[in-house]
Amino acid sequence: MQRIPEETIEQIRTSNDVVDVISEYVQLTKRGRNWFGLCPFHGEQTPSFSVSQDKQIFHCFGCGAGGNAITFVMDIDNLTFQEALSKLGSRVGVELDIEPQTGQSKIISKEETRMKEAHIFAMNYYHHLLLNTEEGEKALLYLEERGFSRELIEQYKIGWSLPNWDALTKLLERKGFVPVEMVECGLLIKKENKNEYFDRFRERIMFPVQDEAGHTIAFSGRVLNMETQDAKYMNSPESPIFQKSKVLYNLDVSRPIIRKKSKVIVMEGFMDVIAAAKAGIMNTVATMGTALTKEHIHKLKRLTDTVTLCYDGDVAGFEAAKRAAQLLVQEKIKTEIAILPNQMDPDDFVQQNGAEAFEKQIIDRPHAYLSFMMMAARRNKNFQFENDTLQYVQEVLEYFVGNSSPVERDLYIRQLAKETNISEEAIYQQFRKVEGKSIKQQSRQQAPPIAQNIPVNRKKVQAIDRAEKLLLAHMLHQVDIVDRIHQEHGLHVFIHDSYEAIFVRLIGFYDTYPQADTHRFLEILEDTDLRNLVMEATLTERDPEHASEEVSDCLRQINKHRIMLQIHEKMHESKEAEKSLNMKRALELAIQIIDLKKSLSVI
Repeated sequence: MQRIPEETIEQIRTSNDVVDVISEYVQLTKRGRNWFGLCPFHGEQTPSFSVSQDKQIFHCFGCGAGGNAITFVMDIDNLTFQEALSKLGSRVGVELDIEPQTGQSKIISKEETRMKEAHIFAMNYYHHLLLNTEEGEKALLYLEERGFSRELIEQYKIGWSLPNWDALTKLLERKGFVPVEMVECGLLIKKENKNEYFDRFRERIMFPVQDEAGHTIAFSGRVLNMETQDAKYMNSPESPIFQKSKVLYNLDVSRPIIRKKSKVIVMEGFMDVIAAAKAGIMNTVATMGTALTKEHIHKLKRLTDTVTLCYDGDVAGFEAAKRAAQLLVQEKIKTEIAILPNQMDPDDFVQQNGAEAFEKQIIDRPHAYLSFMMMAARRNKNFQFENDTLQYVQEVLEYFVGNSSPVERDLYIRQLAKETNISEEAIYQQFRKVEGKSIKQQSRQQAPPIAQNIPVNRKKVQAIDRAEKLLLAHMLHQVDIVDRIHQEHGLHVFIHDSYEAIFVRLIGFYDTYPQADTHRFLEILEDTDLRNLVMEATLTERDPEHASEEVSDCLRQINKHRIMLQIHEKMHESKEAEKSLNMKRALELAIQIIDLKKSLSVI
């Protein structure tokens, strides 16, 4: 792996503002000097993720994640240091000649890496067949007739799979990929009772699926001849690299546009996203054959607090939109629903009415959440029947609780009164009953157990933790402190292994880098937990003018703790010796314990 000059690393780091970089992944709000948002590394409802523009670092007070712009991209996109540097370099016009490693991060197994490499190979192969071979001409003509421009085909790397049973199988074997792994990731299928394999996708238009970092992890294949008995679409099965509940199609492309527009349009399928792209609408994502999940919502919530749902106009699409809208509102996301007429899907609408009509009539005119839920409650109800009328009113009022402002309630209750011929006063009275019942239920659910003193589990910060963190903080800022402590105490200075591991790496770092550089040190640490610990130490308050005194105090505290551990250990040994009636050994240990306790008084 080629070495990147230090001046290039410094240029890329300083040219990429940490707030700008993280804002492409997380919705940040400025409070005081710092920026805050929901942590992308763990689920949370209250922002505890802080970004400092002055220091060019980020830190989560919830999970401890921290670092700078480069380490953020490494962690969020699962990239090596060189890949993250290349990505950030491209962002500011500094191109690095680095071969993609397909996310060779420590948390990606070698098998998963090979699976992603195989998918990239398959994607390029299918794409080549569509654009450059006679076999792909018919599929290419079909796509062009459906409004797919050459630019769109190349943008989404659309391809074509041959009708042959083993075309891809032979190529993958020739490239050295293991057939068993190719079966596990969904590219091949194993014949029953035979040690033979064949292609999963045959004679289909191929649509690659990428993860958030842009790595191809799956495919969806569409048949060209609808008269065949095959299903219209065939998707890759779930695999170690593809879990439908976590993947949002097009998120890797649409993320910066979502941030810029402060809104995301969620669709049911990848073809809907491509149909929207034909209309020039790019802030779109789609689920992959599954309902919207909390994992999906967590990804979206990092980017925006406004979602427009644009699902198919049929009954199934309407019900799916209803479920998704309720989930989004529960997560305090502003939710709108764009409704398609005549049971159409977005692709049908664009084909029949054009791109401009899709944008102006559908996307730009969504229904508010409560308006849509009222529409959903009205479906299949006949207001000539008393039960239907009462059920409709009850359902709508339940949606109002916790999800409506006084102005919205006034507007929709007037609408309810007109629809049902029930007076506004009666509906308001019923709403207060529904609201009161809901408040009582919530109070019961949230009430603490009676007459039970359950201790709260809080992590106690001990003196030894504070001492080690402060000592590391000084080491990160002053090379001479590391040199002096290394000479006087060797490598075993800290009590905890994680601090000792950082200390050893810091010694090696200062052999190469003569000056303290926390940013560069963070970047060379492969272990995320160690990086987080370094960030915590970096943020620890210290007194540079009295560094020597503080370091001495820390070393004293650490030495005391080490002696206390020895005392506890010898007391345990002494008890065991007494149990074994080995009184001589018990006496020796008692003398050692006394000596250790005496040494404590002179520290």
